[in-house]
Amino acid sequence: MAVLADFFPWLIAMAVLLACSAFFSASEAALFYLRHDDRKALRDGNRSQQIAAALLDHPDRLLSAVLFWNLVLNMAYFAIASMVGLRLDRAANVNASLAPTFAVAALVAIIFFGEMAPKSVAVLWAKGLAGMVGAPLALAVRAVDPVMPALRLANLLSLRLVWPGFRAEPYLEAADLERAIDLSTEDRQIADQERFVLNNIVQLSETRIDELMRPRTQFRTFRPPISWDDLRGDEPPSGYVLVTERDSEDVDSAILLSRLFDASQDHFEHYGEPVLVTPWCATAAQVLQRMKELERRVAAVVNEYGETVGIVTYEDLIDSIFGRESGQGKLRRQFVEAVADDTWRVYGLASIRRLARRFHVKIPSSKSATVAGVVQEQLQRLPVVGDRCIFGPFYFHVVEAPRRGPMTIELKLRSAAEEGS
Repeated sequence: MAVLADFFPWLIAMAVLLACSAFFSASEAALFYLRHDDRKALRDGNRSQQIAAALLDHPDRLLSAVLFWNLVLNMAYFAIASMVGLRLDRAANVNASLAPTFAVAALVAIIFFGEMAPKSVAVLWAKGLAGMVGAPLALAVRAVDPVMPALRLANLLSLRLVWPGFRAEPYLEAADLERAIDLSTEDRQIADQERFVLNNIVQLSETRIDELMRPRTQFRTFRPPISWDDLRGDEPPSGYVLVTERDSEDVDSAILLSRLFDASQDHFEHYGEPVLVTPWCATAAQVLQRMKELERRVAAVVNEYGETVGIVTYEDLIDSIFGRESGQGKLRRQFVEAVADDTWRVYGLASIRRLARRFHVKIPSSKSATVAGVVQEQLQRLPVVGDRCIFGPFYFHVVEAPRRGPMTIELKLRSAAEEGS
């Protein structure tokens, strides 16, 4: 112990470097562990919390600075530890085992107290710790900004010269989930409901949003000003009052009807929340992600001309994952009913792509997402009962075509020879 006292200043320096390394490790874990709601709460908090939220707006800059400081601190720590170890090894009055014992202790200390323990604690109290480290971490990030261009250049050169063919690999693809579902068994304790949900999650990444939307003919819009008399006795099926712009038919905002507690209020349009505008070709998974990020509960689906062709609500998307036989979900899923050995009956709003997957056939490209849309596209007019048409491997026969409500169509599969003729 008397020998170690001679190195006391160096041990203090190592302890300070260890504490700084723990600070950056905990800061990294706390900030990047925050959920979307936590980040929003930070933006509305005190000054330090707002600074922490601002740092997360540029995650690459933040992570690069944290890793840079951790690297510098760890290098300095091990440099001092090596120097102390060498001096202990050369000292004549020191036990021969003290130097290797010190080296092992220094390594264990940096791993446990500099990395593992701080990150574990930070994950448990991420929100509170993130608000505390915001201000000092911002100063550390700003101090590294002058060297960031050189680091980015070095990274770019290494990618171009050392790994020119390097490609980032996605963390998880839809095919990985599909493979997990196919390999899962009862022995792996995956229940039927869990398999059902996993299948639907995979389908969200493959399903265009216009396959799940409520078409324009299935919802009613209101132009401002809106009063309770405009709504009385006509509750929207979606549960939302859809408000258009004053000079167009495009949906601008949505009001959750269950939140209108004061029946005497006029000008309900003031309660409207903006809708997410999304193109018809976006996937359902992308739309759901954007709705969560922007905290929107209704998405307006537009065509290539910017016209609103349908809407989808947050509840519709959740129902497409968890629901089995409710609302839109029932109409979308149970869209095929066998009526004979070679004849099936489908709803007009059934997805043409899901129909192709159901029968394991390939279909021609089409702008329409539903069976009714394809039939109308082939006929070049509104279908009536008795109309027949061919689309790729399908024969379509319209058996019900009400003015309001879903169309019903019978289909037969064509043989390969018929398709080629």
